[in-house]
Amino acid sequence: MFFMDRRDAGRRLAARLKHLKGSDVVVLGLPRGGVPVAAEAAKALGAPLDVCLVRKLGVPFQPELGMGAIGEGGVRVINEEVVRTARVTPDELAGVEARERVVLESRARRYRGGREPAPLTGRTALVVDDGVATGSTARAACRIVRARGAARVVLAVPVAPHDWTARLGADADELVCPHTPRNFYAIGQFYSDFSQTDDDEVVACLEEALARPVSTRRPPPGHAVPEDREADVRAGALVLRGQLTVPEGAIGVVVFAHGSGSSRHSPRNRFVAAGLNRAGLGTLLFDLLTEEEEIDRANVFDTDLLARRLTDATGWLREQPEARGLAVGYFGASTGAAAALWAAAEPDARVAAVVSRGGRPDLAGPRLPAVTAATLLIVGGHDRLVLGLNREAQARLRCENRLAVVPGATHLFEEPGTLEKVTDLARDWFTDHMVPAHHGAARH
Repeated sequence: MFFMDRRDAGRRLAARLKHLKGSDVVVLGLPRGGVPVAAEAAKALGAPLDVCLVRKLGVPFQPELGMGAIGEGGVRVINEEVVRTARVTPDELAGVEARERVVLESRARRYRGGREPAPLTGRTALVVDDGVATGSTARAACRIVRARGAARVVLAVPVAPHDWTARLGADADELVCPHTPRNFYAIGQFYSDFSQTDDDEVVACLEEALARPVSTRRPPPGHAVPEDREADVRAGALVLRGQLTVPEGAIGVVVFAHGSGSSRHSPRNRFVAAGLNRAGLGTLLFDLLTEEEEIDRANVFDTDLLARRLTDATGWLREQPEARGLAVGYFGASTGAAAALWAAAEPDARVAAVVSRGGRPDLAGPRLPAVTAATLLIVGGHDRLVLGLNREAQARLRCENRLAVVPGATHLFEEPGTLEKVTDLARDWFTDHMVPAHHGAARH
């Protein structure tokens, strides 16, 4: 999974849309599931929010199979191949379209409460959904806003199949999607919570947006720092790709060290990071190795090298305006946990707390007794080999520490509810142990 829920997906999608901030953009969510995603994007961009009403046309005897879609302004998109394969007659197609048109018009009244649709003439229309599967609804939405006079159409979704641009490239001027996996079966597989969005939530999103001031100007240079941004993390002579998120009023920033074979895009680390962000903690996820370095598998298990990268990234982080003066913690997974503990053992590390998820602290070896940061080791109850290694490593720690076992969890915490438990444990540990950075060196 990539996202906790649609709001989380919207915040993460918004990080890829910052180039639209300050432009004359209207954010249009596809009801129902796309509206909470769009609400977060509108909030981040300081843009107005409206709905783009589209209804899927389902095959009569198999309604979940889309044969097209309709939208406001009389726009319709028909998938002729599906119609032909399913042997849908013109009368059957017309009947489905008539029924869906009634629903569409009813929802327009329900959602907008009598308000007119947001004017699009000459503006940028940012069409947002919670994901793309077949693409028929998204295509209809893009054509709808184009017909309503939008000068530019941007389609943005949190997740889509790897070939989605080939399907939709002609219908939008710009396509934005942070996750395009090859193993794509359904949108819901990438959400922890993909429960149905109801009409009341759609209305609440729109009313909340109406009550919020809309900004149409960019902040002066140097005046405002983005809360969430893509970052070039300096590590010696190298530049590593990362994402820095610092909520307003953050008490500290947690730096993530991913495990072997993973990257800053690790869905499990991003899941935990979203939970920490909601608790008022900043996060930095970054690639410990360059693409060239990853080719040599020996680098993946070079704890000394990974720890140096983590130390360099921490130094870079402390120079960033949004993180200056904040406490720093480490969250390490698998081999990344060894790197986190190794780096935390440095005499001038000034790390407030360390959390290990399914980690290999044993790889930090002789460095363990030198760690002064409060350390939480989280292991799955069914991950017996790693559990034994963590118990042995815990015996070598001299700092405040705890071993937390998550019942029923295996090494990757793929079982329902287990990653949520990891997130809760990490959140509580960091919030309990984060202190201002200038006090970090004195903590024991």
